[in-house]
Amino acid sequence: MILFLRKAIYNPSNITFMIRSIPFIIFLSLWFIGLKAQDNIIQNLQKESVVASKKAVVEADSVKHWKKGILYNLNFAQSSLTNWSAGGDKFSLSINSILNMFAKYTNGKHSWENSFDFNLGYVNSTSLGARKNDDRFDLVSKYGRTINSKANFAVLANLRSGFFKGYSYTERTSTLISNFMSPGYLLISSGIDMKPNKNFSIFLSPATARWVIVTDPELSAKGSYGVKPGENSILELGSFATINYMKEIAPNIVYKAKLDLFSNYLHKPANVDLFMANLLSVKLSKILSMSWNVDLIYDDDAKLFGPKKSSPALQIKSLIGVGIQIKR
Repeated sequence: MILFLRKAIYNPSNITFMIRSIPFIIFLSLWFIGLKAQDNIIQNLQKESVVASKKAVVEADSVKHWKKGILYNLNFAQSSLTNWSAGGDKFSLSINSILNMFAKYTNGKHSWENSFDFNLGYVNSTSLGARKNDDRFDLVSKYGRTINSKANFAVLANLRSGFFKGYSYTERTSTLISNFMSPGYLLISSGIDMKPNKNFSIFLSPATARWVIVTDPELSAKGSYGVKPGENSILELGSFATINYMKEIAPNIVYKAKLDLFSNYLHKPANVDLFMANLLSVKLSKILSMSWNVDLIYDDDAKLFGPKKSSPALQIKSLIGVGIQIKR
């Protein structure tokens, strides 16, 4: 273009040609500008494509690292009797729900396991009236770092309690014995988490802090569950072990068990507190199931039993039901 202008200056006859060529020159200029803009657009699209691809890979990896599941059972039982010589309640109705949830994250040497169990039951009968027969939630969170293929160093936190008021009954009276976070157990522990196989794990800790919590004013005033009268909590230091087992025995049968043991170094360490939960779930059809739940509890500070209601004892609860099951 510069050369063309020089020729026009030294040769006026070329000016006419130059003027006639102006539209063509403008077209060429716009064409070059368009190519440059198009090139910039393509580069921006390529950058955005790379960013989107990286984001998709990160999201896919995040999903791959997580494993989640839910098992829910809702069971019903009802009976009625008329002129029944063997005796029994004229009417009884019970409803029990069992919820088990878990989420596990693994990435290289790091793992983070979370579980939440919630049981709630209600019974109504002509002899006993309406009352709950089950109420428990158990939340566990555990972080682990791999030592070898069978063991992790782990830190564990556990919160266990019930949501609603519970009573002990006589023929004429009812006495409050539990409530939300009364008792509540908050435990923080560090130790070794051994996993011989994918269904079985054992966590052992020689250094554990456990808070026994009683927030209900009436139970606190009595000094229930080992707290001093009028106080709401007590700190215990000791050793802790938890054993977890979950097995799909058959395509339609799942067994889950948990055993917790705690020894308080500061008070009667030989009297070990025990908590064990067992759940056997059998799927009978697409949504119909049968479940058997057995809980065992021994707490040396739960002095609610015996003739004078002042002694600890092994607590046993067994619930069998047929109802709806949802598994994901």
